[in-house]
Amino acid sequence: MNGDGSSPAGPAEPLVGRDHDLGLVRGFVEEAMVSGGALLLSGDAGVGKTVLLDAAAGQARGTGARVVRAAGVEFESTMSFAGLHQVLQPLLGGLDQLPDPYRTALNVALGLDQGAPSDQLLVSNAALTLLVQAAVERPLLVIVDDLPWLDRASAVVLGFVARRLGGSRIGFLGAYRSGEGTFFERGGVPHHDVQPLDTTAAAALIQARSPSLAPRVRDRLLAEAQGNPLALLELPVALSGAQRSGADVPELLPLSRRLQAVFASRVEELPAATRLLLLYAVLDGTGDLAVLTAGTGMDDLADAERAGLVHVDEVTGRLAFRHPLTRSAVVELSTSEQRREVHRALAEFGADRPERRAWHLAHATVEPTEDVASLLEAVARDTVRRGDAGGAIAALLRAAELSPRGYERSRRIAEAAYLGADLTGDLRDVPRLLEEARLADGGRAGPLVAAVAAAHHILLSGEGDLDTAHRLLVGAIDMQHQPYDATDPTMVDALYTLAWLCQSSQRAELWKPLHRALGLLKPEVPDQLALTVATMADPARTGPAALGKLDEAIASLDREADPVRVIRIAMTSLYVDRLPACRTALRRVLRDGRDNSSLTVEIQGLVYLGRDHFAAGEWDELEAQAAQGRDLGEAHSYQLLSTEFLYQRALVAAARGDEAATRALTDEMTLWATPRGVGSYLSCASHARALAALGKGRFEDAYRHACAISRAGELASHVPPALLVVMDLVEAAVRTGRTSEATAHATAARDAGIAAISPRLALLVRASEAIAAVDHDAIGLFEEALAVPGTDRWPFELARVRLAYGERLRRVKSTTEARTQLADAIDTFERLGARPWTARAGNELRATGLSVGAAGVTGPASLTPQQREIALLAAAGLTNKQIAERLFLSPRTVAAHLRQLFPKLGVASRAALRDALADLPPK
Repeated sequence: MNGDGSSPAGPAEPLVGRDHDLGLVRGFVEEAMVSGGALLLSGDAGVGKTVLLDAAAGQARGTGARVVRAAGVEFESTMSFAGLHQVLQPLLGGLDQLPDPYRTALNVALGLDQGAPSDQLLVSNAALTLLVQAAVERPLLVIVDDLPWLDRASAVVLGFVARRLGGSRIGFLGAYRSGEGTFFERGGVPHHDVQPLDTTAAAALIQARSPSLAPRVRDRLLAEAQGNPLALLELPVALSGAQRSGADVPELLPLSRRLQAVFASRVEELPAATRLLLLYAVLDGTGDLAVLTAGTGMDDLADAERAGLVHVDEVTGRLAFRHPLTRSAVVELSTSEQRREVHRALAEFGADRPERRAWHLAHATVEPTEDVASLLEAVARDTVRRGDAGGAIAALLRAAELSPRGYERSRRIAEAAYLGADLTGDLRDVPRLLEEARLADGGRAGPLVAAVAAAHHILLSGEGDLDTAHRLLVGAIDMQHQPYDATDPTMVDALYTLAWLCQSSQRAELWKPLHRALGLLKPEVPDQLALTVATMADPARTGPAALGKLDEAIASLDREADPVRVIRIAMTSLYVDRLPACRTALRRVLRDGRDNSSLTVEIQGLVYLGRDHFAAGEWDELEAQAAQGRDLGEAHSYQLLSTEFLYQRALVAAARGDEAATRALTDEMTLWATPRGVGSYLSCASHARALAALGKGRFEDAYRHACAISRAGELASHVPPALLVVMDLVEAAVRTGRTSEATAHATAARDAGIAAISPRLALLVRASEAIAAVDHDAIGLFEEALAVPGTDRWPFELARVRLAYGERLRRVKSTTEARTQLADAIDTFERLGARPWTARAGNELRATGLSVGAAGVTGPASLTPQQREIALLAAAGLTNKQIAERLFLSPRTVAAHLRQLFPKLGVASRAALRDALADLPPK
């Protein structure tokens, strides 16, 4: 790293054939030093990306800006936040000026201090704040080469930073080799592909640098190099004098192999002591001269410097290779025993840095060694707490390779499988890892964590039935030493997974082993786990008692950094109507999941936000978001969560009267859920079908579908969706002449006390009693229902109650009051696009003698808040991608919103948006 952005010593030479690239990079630097921004350069190895980075650094320095440079290093790619340390090291003097949480987060992440690790979002914001603080004095240009070699944690943080530099006087310029994968999230960051030189420029370059080449040889090298500047400069170096003159030029010179050979030959010419010194530098990866001094001494470095392979930065005092291929050549020319010896020496030197020491020992060890395996396992646990699940998996798998005992090897492979299933979202490797874990322990059942990973895989992927997953997990829990340890994270995760399995099955008997296990958990059941069981298992009976503690947990979400805990609290909140209070935290989880590539939490965040969108009447947002979630789920084999998005789309289709879509979506849900025993989605399918039938006035069908969830007169045990269809069943029963069943069900809901759970349930319970009551009692019950505070958070449910009330008022000849209720219901149904419900309410209103317009609400007033914002941005000329970046959405979601709002505004293209929005009142 060059801390001040300085280039290697030597006069700057003009770049041949790079006018366009230089103009673009210089324009970027000029703009970024004023208003901030990011740019990524990609291209083949040797195409000249680093030279363009040097030019940018020189330009920035010339304007008085500060430049910090870093580069991904192969060895450091497994060390969390190593790359971020390179970037921030020149700026660490400003740490003391940061707020305490940010200073602490960076100190721990960068290994400057010990303490509890912070979540990745806090570290990301802290890094961004430190950079912004540094740019106050003068503009700042951050340059990072070799992005693919950045460790995952650093790549995520720097990707986060790069997308948030607008207006900051900070530029971020990165480079990566085309075709190489990287954890740096490139979405939303402009990029420029550096192309090979054209024929004219390539000929000019080789003529300028190697003028003595015979024309025939020059033509041959031009053909072989194919415009690659590095090849044009380095291939002539490998030729002998006779070959440069045209004699005995080899017939075949494969470009990639030839370039590698060029670098290897230059390294081979160095003395053995110098090559060993370079091997220390490559395997250490930090450029710290103190490491080299401790290894072989610095006396032998001069030969490598004279050969132009390395240089020591005068400001930072660190060693840097002039090209990454030199590092590769150094390693290829060493023996495996030499590499192991160097790793052992580096481990001894880095005894005060546990993570680096553990990895060096791992590279130095051939035979299974429990001490080293244990060190790597400790590294994995620290790494996952710092938000780098991928790094933790790599450490666990290497620890497994070094485990001498089959059980420990099996356990570590299984833990890697569990992290893959639970955090990274990579389900495809889970079966292979679980099979490896089983074989590593002689084919036995394996440790508890293996069962948890297997259950996760079965549950999420749908590759097996829930009964199998339940038996597997219960059996593994039963084998553990009793009493169970409530502080053991694997045991707690196992019980959470078992609770999820049981809730998905909706069978009371499957909950019994979980309750038995909770009774054996000592010293006490964790509060959050107890809440989850209380509200997920049978919320109609156990939910009300847990609400106080649940509200306290939700109140703490603004300070909650752990995305898994946010998701678990949202899951706990689902059937007791507490999701609105979780919305801000869920949006943060969704954003962080994208930034951190945490697919599981991202999809789960979409699930719970989608449920809340339906409840809040934000159906356009739900449809766009559900399409995004479905695509993510299917792309990564998350069949269980993909089915959730089918349900959400089916609810909207049912409410809006699209019977064909409702049928298709619920049929797909049923076909998937039935053979796997996923009772929760069979209930969800019945819910959507009942809603569709009610809207169309097919009350016999509605009654049948509602009773498939819970029989009339009872709230089915351990079937949470029974709370969703209380009024559906009562209304359908009354409309089909089943008055006793309607009364029994309304009474069961009242006696269960579910009205105390939430305003929505209080509204629906009282409305259900009113629908089932005789006329002189019904009016007062409807008034009680509508007097419940806070029900406007559920507009569709509220409008349905007003419709039912208006129908009853018309029946008892209270025409004026009926018109008021029916008109209010129509307004809501039209805004939501609930066409069958609008029609039902309209028919009732006409029956009072008052006509109603057939047209629904259109124009700017019909837009939801998010549609309004997207429309204004599109009218201002922003692309879908730019809108998505600004609103933290995907381009696909933006496109879906635009498709939905065009008909509302009566336009067919973006070009007409400006005129359509001309009369839009201020927000």
